[in-house]
Amino acid sequence: VVTLKTVWSFPTCPGASRTACLADMDTGPFASVLQMLFAELVHGSPDPGARTYMLNQGDLGLLASLDRLPAAAASTTHGGASIAAHVDHLRYGLSLLNRWAAGSSPPWPDMDWTASWRKNVVSDSEWRALRDELRREADAWANALRMPCEVSEVEAGWLAGSIAHLAYHRGAIRQIDRTT
Repeated sequence: VVTLKTVWSFPTCPGASRTACLADMDTGPFASVLQMLFAELVHGSPDPGARTYMLNQGDLGLLASLDRLPAAAASTTHGGASIAAHVDHLRYGLSLLNRWAAGSSPPWPDMDWTASWRKNVVSDSEWRALRDELRREADAWANALRMPCEVSEVEAGWLAGSIAHLAYHRGAIRQIDRTT
């Protein structure tokens, strides 16, 4: 029987600030692939001749697409969450992953996923700040993905899930505003 305490109690991971318990997978062979997929989603593939795995060739990626979107468009809702809310949710999720990558083991008493969906409307300055915060968290997580480390099955899920989660929200944002 695995208890929550066992899953969240991590001894130190050699060679990185990240920690691991039940170390049964070495991310070494996959670290560059995870980082490449994440980078493609975030920064795109501006070279129309470059190989892509997730986006169309020439796609500018999430950050450049968001930079072209005004705050009013980011604040528009179509019966669901706005683009600003999706961006804040992504920023929050990446901040938690970065917290873990820096050595702080979850669960955290202040963790509140519902709070990341409350920012539906943003001013121009709030939109700029939100994009800057997303960029900072994405860059930090990209650096963490570059670091090979032994991880547990749960942690491997977090690593792979971060790519899937970003891809899902990238697609949701594009469905809300096709210019992204």
